[in-house]
Amino acid sequence: MKAEILIKQERCKGCNICVSFCPKKVLKLDTLGKVQVIDGEACIACGQCELRCPDYAIYVDKKVNA
Repeated sequence: MKAEILIKQERCKGCNICVSFCPKKVLKLDTLGKVQVIDGEACIACGQCELRCPDYAIYVDKKVNA
């Protein structure tokens, strides 16, 4: 895993932008319409989800020794 994805569920409004921009399909919306990590091992730490989130609900903590 190259990064840990931290999600602030209370900030997520389910806009699906992060899911759409993830090149590795690491994220999806759950049944409540909130983002969740479905395949953290596939994350390449590109940061697109964090950069695109309009509500600052996602933070990508990049691993130094990845």
